[in-house]
Amino acid sequence: MTYGYARVSAADQNLERQTEQLKNFGVEPKNLFCEKKSGKDFCREEYLRMKRKLKKGDVLVIKSIDRLGRDYRGVLAEWGALTKEKEVDIVVLDMPLLDTREQHSLIGKFIADIVLQILSFVAENERANIRARQAEGIALAKARGVHMGRPKKTMPESFLNAAKLFSENKLTLTEALAATGLKRQTFLYHCRRSR
Repeated sequence: MTYGYARVSAADQNLERQTEQLKNFGVEPKNLFCEKKSGKDFCREEYLRMKRKLKKGDVLVIKSIDRLGRDYRGVLAEWGALTKEKEVDIVVLDMPLLDTREQHSLIGKFIADIVLQILSFVAENERANIRARQAEGIALAKARGVHMGRPKKTMPESFLNAAKLFSENKLTLTEALAATGLKRQTFLYHCRRSR
């Protein structure tokens, strides 16, 4: 049986390019597992569901090694678990050297292992670079005075008076919320902070 696995990291990314290539390879739609999850580890629902279905002699097709994962040691361990323990063949479409169907000789396995280690390292390194670029961008934005995160909510002018009357039990919580237009949790949070 031939299975395909496609993954993107974010909900706004598109899986279509990967799924089309997997279908063109011959993966039937019912054997296609897709998800929008980070590749930092292998605790991914669709990946684990697919892995449970894999049996000796099956073929797993992925577009590139970083679709499997981005953690160097994790990818190597997972590759070993699939190819050596489950005895599943893996085909990496954009890297023909990583087609274990053709690598059953000792030299073939050796070459595949070297290529896998290099590509796994590159995938993890890229993940580290992405995080570093994000941190640099955030630091630069903060230095320019750009506010990060949720916009701060400005308190209505009626807040201080309503909070005072509420703390003196002269207003009920419902009345204070109606007077300020704030939600319960927000009102109570700012009441505690203004003491």
